[in-house]
Amino acid sequence: MGQKPYRQFGRLDGSHPFKSAVPDGFVDYAARRIPDGKVVWFNFQLARETGLIPSSHPARLNGKLRQAILDTFCLTIINEYDLERGDAYERDRLPGRYMATRYLQLQHPDRSGRTSGDGRGIWNGTLSHRGTRWDFSSSGTGVTRLCPATAEQGRFFKTGSRLASYGCGTTTLMEGLSSALMSETFHRNGMSTERVLAVIELPNGYGITVRAAKNLVRPSHLFGWLKQNDLAGLRGVTDLTIERQVANGELPQSRGSRRYRRWAERVAEDFGRSIARFETDYIFCWLDWDGDNCLIDAGIIDYGSVRQFGLYHREYRFDDGPRWSTSLAEQRRKARYIVQTFAQIRDYLIEGTKRPIREFSKDPLVTRFDETYDAHRRLLLLRNTGLPESACRQLLKHDADAVERFRKAHAYFERAQTARGPVKVGDGLNWNAIFSTRDLLRELPAQLLSAGEAFSPERFLRVGASTYANRNDRRPTRARRRRASEFQRAYTDLIQRAARHSRMSVPHLLSEVAHRSASINRFDRITGDTVLYATKRLVRARRRLSEREMHGVVEQFLSSQSNVRVETSIKSPDAKRVFDSLLELAAELRYGL
Repeated sequence: MGQKPYRQFGRLDGSHPFKSAVPDGFVDYAARRIPDGKVVWFNFQLARETGLIPSSHPARLNGKLRQAILDTFCLTIINEYDLERGDAYERDRLPGRYMATRYLQLQHPDRSGRTSGDGRGIWNGTLSHRGTRWDFSSSGTGVTRLCPATAEQGRFFKTGSRLASYGCGTTTLMEGLSSALMSETFHRNGMSTERVLAVIELPNGYGITVRAAKNLVRPSHLFGWLKQNDLAGLRGVTDLTIERQVANGELPQSRGSRRYRRWAERVAEDFGRSIARFETDYIFCWLDWDGDNCLIDAGIIDYGSVRQFGLYHREYRFDDGPRWSTSLAEQRRKARYIVQTFAQIRDYLIEGTKRPIREFSKDPLVTRFDETYDAHRRLLLLRNTGLPESACRQLLKHDADAVERFRKAHAYFERAQTARGPVKVGDGLNWNAIFSTRDLLRELPAQLLSAGEAFSPERFLRVGASTYANRNDRRPTRARRRRASEFQRAYTDLIQRAARHSRMSVPHLLSEVAHRSASINRFDRITGDTVLYATKRLVRARRRLSEREMHGVVEQFLSSQSNVRVETSIKSPDAKRVFDSLLELAAELRYGL
């Protein structure tokens, strides 16, 4: 592994091109090292991808690697409160300075990005490895002046203070591990997201979550400058973003106005595909007009407000004190407005004059978003049936009417809600969905193969009913029986058409579909509830599991939830019991929020 296998860690000293590109876009902080931290989890796969460790490095910590992680990431900022009290921490002070970036946030009073941004985190720096550049940041490294509490009360706060909401600057071990489970599951299933590199436990009971992505810039990093009518600031962060995407092979090189047009088109397409995926996989990401809760490519960030539902719980809303979140069904409209804002940005950068946002409601960029969303939503629906990719595309090209019939039949069961109406849940309100179309898509091909015919309408309703369905919801009314028959006719028609396109017999294709659908629509699919309770069990179990056992349990669980298999073995009886309990949780909570 060479003489200095961990030398790349030393380059993460707070340096970042953002500082020179956007001089007014951040607050710089000195920092000090925190002694006696403990590495609870480390993402070896991500560390290899980013070049922090050699590609041949085994998936286990050693003394030097553990120390490199702690030396680099186990730190806290020296903030304004510390300086006011004269707490300079000269002895423990690190040589670098770490930025908290400014960006627009809806919950801040001025709503312009002047006072808002990274409230409890900093950027550690950036690394390039094998033609790809990565950004690294840490959450839980101390409260900054950009937190909502400082903006609301006009004073600085001590890290760890509980005097104001959003004013503590800390994270918990639970937050770190739950973010690791959810983000890595999404990544391994092909979704754009920031990823957790390490979870560190601090002596005071708090934690630090280290994150990485190919570009940590959010739409809100641009929207603040737009709101302030600051063209220089907007151009600085936009040009930096485009340069990163070009360097990482995500955008072609171009010049002049064409550069901004191609970049904006890519943004519209990224958001169209991502929102289609959110709706298909029931992912709640709390999108809003400020563009705060997503990355510039519509990737997921900040897992404190992210859920994966087991059903299409389209009325769920998170209660965040003075405001309620958007719902799953509203995410498309919010994303459309974000794309509309990018049309305004594109025009501002090219023309030098800012036109009102309402003038861009029918911009070609918004049309591109709508078209991308519609096409991708239908493709994802067909993929979830278990049909091969080539068959899905052939159906979309030649059998649009048949696809639309199936979409409508599927939508009825996906969107059906319990007659009880809205109910309070632990963190907000929900109106529970009652049918699991994933269960139907998993069981139907096996039924057609084994019995040679579809389910009876009554059996179909029993297979699809979730634990949220009460006696009234389960009753096989004439309308529901008709809908069940329509669903199965539309499904069978798709299978027959796909078999012709694929030049396969129907039984042969059904056999392939049954296998693929069982994986895509797995019985024990992870939900937000699963992650919450699984993380609690991992936190309790960490005292009796070694570092290696803890890593093995997490990797095996992640492998069970994705199509990317990572070879690990669990030999310890304690570790095996913990892993089995996580799978039981996933099955038990599969319909939840």
